[in-house]
Amino acid sequence: MSYQLEYKQKFDDLDYRLNNLDELRRIANGGNSILFTYPPEDEHLYIKKAIELYQSKAHFIDIAQLLVNFIDQDGIKEFEDLYRDFINTPHELFRSKDDPITDLYDMIISEIKKAFNEGKIPIIVRTGSLYGTGIENNNIMEHKDIMNNQIPLVVFYPSKIKDDTIYFLNFKIANKYRCTVVK
Repeated sequence: MSYQLEYKQKFDDLDYRLNNLDELRRIANGGNSILFTYPPEDEHLYIKKAIELYQSKAHFIDIAQLLVNFIDQDGIKEFEDLYRDFINTPHELFRSKDDPITDLYDMIISEIKKAFNEGKIPIIVRTGSLYGTGIENNNIMEHKDIMNNQIPLVVFYPSKIKDDTIYFLNFKIANKYRCTVVK
């Protein structure tokens, strides 16, 4: 189905879920997130439409920009060296449990908390940028501050759906998320 035929139904569904939060937690198995699926090739169209519709009540968090900011902390050369060192364990670079330095995961959670503090819906976009970092979308969705907030997290999720199976970036089988899905 083309973007023009699909987007109205998807955004109507998203609005419904945002306006029925009690139902959201029940459907999401106690989670507090909405997974908004769309074809990766139409990502820019869905993000543009979301900004148009939710600009005043949402805080958009661009994962690709946060990744660039993370790399810029120490510079590209340092990042390249670190990435080579952690090539088999990228989660230790992008989501370190022991390191006091702010990592990519910390940056994402910080932006989500900022949205909550502003009373806005956090909408994370360009989540395909997480591929290869060791950070899974469910790591973000299941963070205690997100699970316990009154405002839900919306995750824009470039994917295809085949036989009720969601494929992140059209090839990676999605995790079992504690969320509701807008298909």
